[in-house]
Amino acid sequence: MKYLMLNDIDCYKRALRLSNYVWDIIINWDLFAKQTVGVQFVTAVDSISVIIAEGFERFGKKDKVKFYHYSFGSTKESLDWNEKSKLRKMLTDEQYQYILNELNELPKEINQLIQFTNQKLKQ
Repeated sequence: MKYLMLNDIDCYKRALRLSNYVWDIIINWDLFAKQTVGVQFVTAVDSISVIIAEGFERFGKKDKVKFYHYSFGSTKESLDWNEKSKLRKMLTDEQYQYILNELNELPKEINQLIQFTNQKLKQ
């Protein structure tokens, strides 16, 4: 029997890839942009995969699901930083659209993880 591993979870892998994508963009911004928007944006996007990972390591179903729900909040926060970055001309249209598409897919995948967790775990 194969046990589910963190790297088997689609939303975790998507969130991790996205956080590295955002990092690679923001690392090249000027100091003011990094210190104002950049730090907040990276923190928000990084926290999506971090919270999924933290929830995955919890033992009880309710505790796991609670953390997965928290990752929705980080996704919404990241959407806001993405909008601000575009409006302030810190992202290209292509970068903005890629990030937006990924952030729009993440809640669906997180919801699938929640449903899977609710179905497979007893408590």
